[in-house]
Order: sequence, then structure tokens, then C-alpha cells
Amino acid sequence: MAETIMLKVLDDAGLTGDIKVDSAGIIDYHEGEKADSRMRQHAADHGYDILHRSRPVTEEDFYDFDLIIGMDKSNMEALEYKRPADAKARLAMVAQYVTPPQPVPDPYYGGDAGFEFVISLLEEACQNILQMEVKQD
Repeated sequence: MAETIMLKVLDDAGLTGDIKVDSAGIIDYHEGEKADSRMRQHAADHGYDILHRSRPVTEEDFYDFDLIIGMDKSNMEALEYKRPADAKARLAMVAQYVTPPQPVPDPYYGGDAGFEFVISLLEEACQNILQMEVKQD
């Protein structure tokens, strides 16, 4: 969901194609699968079409991207563990881009409200990432 929202934020800012955005999980358990059908439905209700298929974070990601954002403390610990010593990517947690600072909870156990909360949290985070991290001329 974060990738889909960030792509929309970049499109709205006229930056489509200027910034590489991708989404990856910590493990490969759902590799190649679409997002959960409930998330896709809630996303569609907000005008988003999630096209991404799940993939795990790779070592190359730490060289291909400038910034990798984890959703929660567990993600951050796993990213730190996977991060090569000479990697160029900076790591950040989504909590620093929302007010009040908080991790993105797993929506799959929170019913409809959980999915709606995650979408609103990610919308705020992505807008703030644009303002704080993307240099606009």
C-alpha cells in the first residue's frame, strides 16, 4: 500500500518517473502474491489500485535505493541485520513521518478500521516524505 500511495503523491507533485519507488517485505513468505484482497478493496475505495506483487528485500536494494523505510521496530531490526556494511541506503522508520510518531500496525487483524487507519497513516507519511526527503526544484 505504501508504494501505491507514494506513487500517487509523486504523480500529484509532477514527479512521476523521477523517483524510484518499490515495496518489499522482510521475508519471502508471500513472494509473488498480490496484496490482501481486503487491502485492495479498501485501497480501491480511496481511489488506489494496488498493482504490486510481494517480494522480499534484497541486498541490491541497499545499493539501488537512497532511502529504505521500515513500517515498525521489528522491520527496522531486520533491515539493520540485512544491511551490508557499505550500503548507500539510509534507513528510516515511517514513525518519523507521522504525527504523533507511531509505527504502521499490521492491518490484517484490525478489521475494516485497521485497513482504514493504515491507509490514512500512510497517506500522511507519504506526503511528509515528499516534503522532507524529496528535493524539489
